Amino acid sequence: MEESSVLIDRETALKIAEKNALTAYRDLSIYDVKAELRKEKWYVDYELSNPQMVGGGPHYVISATTGEILSCRYEQ
Repeated sequence: MEESSVLIDRETALKIAEKNALTAYRDLSIYDVKAELRKEKWYVDYELSNPQMVGGGPHYVISATTGEILSCRYEQ
């Protein structure tokens, strides 16, 4: 992957995911968030901070060139 093709940085990808996640979850304070760039796509995952809690958070694939949410999956 050429670095010049990545226009969306990590912080921007996190903001895009957070904006969408807040509409579905309202409170994201119980999640740890991680973002990984692979093949011109940001994979943003919200995982429960407390491993004893049941459920899960949102998971996103975001284009690193356009910022478009390519897919999202919600766990409850």
